[in-house]
Amino acid sequence: MSTNDRNIFSRRTLLALAAATAAGALATPAHRALAQNSPLKIGVIGSGRLGGGIGTLLAKAGHPVMFSSRHPEELKKLVEDAGPNAKAGTVEEAAAFGDVILIAVPYSALLQVGRDNAKALAGKVVLNASNPIPSRDGDVARAAQEKGVGEADAELLPGTRLVRAFNSTGAGKFTSEAHRSGEKLGVAIAGDDAGAMKIAAQIVRDAGFEPVEVPLARAKEFAPPSPLFGKAMSVSELRKALGVNQ
Repeated sequence: MSTNDRNIFSRRTLLALAAATAAGALATPAHRALAQNSPLKIGVIGSGRLGGGIGTLLAKAGHPVMFSSRHPEELKKLVEDAGPNAKAGTVEEAAAFGDVILIAVPYSALLQVGRDNAKALAGKVVLNASNPIPSRDGDVARAAQEKGVGEADAELLPGTRLVRAFNSTGAGKFTSEAHRSGEKLGVAIAGDDAGAMKIAAQIVRDAGFEPVEVPLARAKEFAPPSPLFGKAMSVSELRKALGVNQ
């Protein structure tokens, strides 16, 4: 090998190593787990009917799940029902625990969740299932509906890799329709981060549904007060309703 060839080889090697290092730096624990087909650690903030129901489905699918509450001791039955992959903690502990975070709180609480846990949530894939309902959440919900819920979420949860998910219908439908035979229930997910969307889609499948993907700006199309909100549709029906090709 000539000196010139060695120099070219050296430059190529350094470039390849630099690229590999950069890729490794950008890969989150969630992405590494997904690439290795390994379980994802999931922190659930808001462990009511929706967060508790989806978290239970994911724990039973093999993912380690931490449900959270200001009073974790009150989650004992939920943890027992979810099985050996589940445990309970504070909101702060769940935010730190999860490679992926599922938020299912009243929309009026999002600002505090994002502010109080900004450091722990930074750079993580966050699935937000919270819906703006003015009769419950007041002005913050009205503002979100006017602005678009995707844009509002991004302001309330800055620094996260945001995906809107599990908010298109009620908790009871998710619980009763998970892993149903025949055509799966469709779950709309909205986001602009391709890697986060890939993780969200896998989580939706693991919970027993089939994802239908749209950009974050279209999240308002399946959030209140949209006519699609609250409708449980098969994946083909949801694709048609959202104009999404398979």
